[in-house]
Amino acid sequence: MSTSSGTIVSAAATLTCPHGGRASATSAHPAVRLDGQPVHTASDTFVVTGCPHTVDGAPHPCTTLRWSPQPGGVLIDGSPVLLHTSAAHCFSAAHVQHGPPVVHADRQGATCR
Repeated sequence: MSTSSGTIVSAAATLTCPHGGRASATSAHPAVRLDGQPVHTASDTFVVTGCPHTVDGAPHPCTTLRWSPQPGGVLIDGSPVLLHTSAAHCFSAAHVQHGPPVVHADRQGATCR
């Protein structure tokens, strides 16, 4: 049995793609809050804006962020709560994987172990 621990990712966290574009959730669970901020789960949708990544001089920015949290953690409406240690990758509009995001989740209120 594997276990994971980490800081819960809420709307207060700063998420960026590996190239510096800003990732933000277009959905969250407003009923569950951490220090007043909605908590994010694997079912939330994340978009990336402002990614400067290019390939051979042509823009090829990150546009989405997808999470793959380990099973067995805390659930909200059946979906795993995201931790700063949860596996994730940024993708281009052509679904090309660009690498993991950078997550700056402040240790506020609670952590999940």
